[in-house]
Amino acid sequence: MADIDTVTSKADLAECFRLRRIVFIEEQEVPAHEEVDGDDDHCIHILARVDGKALGAARFQYIGEKAKIQRVCILKEARGTGLGAELMRGILSILKSEDKVEIAVLGSQTHALLFYEKLGFEAYGDEYLDAGILHQDMKIQL
Repeated sequence: MADIDTVTSKADLAECFRLRRIVFIEEQEVPAHEEVDGDDDHCIHILARVDGKALGAARFQYIGEKAKIQRVCILKEARGTGLGAELMRGILSILKSEDKVEIAVLGSQTHALLFYEKLGFEAYGDEYLDAGILHQDMKIQL
């Protein structure tokens, strides 16, 4: 069972950035200038810990009538353990409890479409390249 928490300290935010750097910049070779997009100050950041160790992160922001979930990442050592699903369910729970929007969206890397579909997301629109990686938009009714 993981602890899924909203980031409230600079230290926890630094952990989110560290995880994103490992997964996106080092592992997936996303250029740093594309991963660090200037939107972090407008986002709510979420950190997933298991036994006190930070293993996953994500962020979301409210844009108009939608919540946009972004930068979902799990360290390689924790993939396949259910942590990603716990992280996403935690975010969806926050969005439902805040009751500000009725729809959440995200841009999924195409290899992860099934993961998000199992959580209730539906793909829509055409596939597109983002940071050199094939993506497709997805949405879920909250």
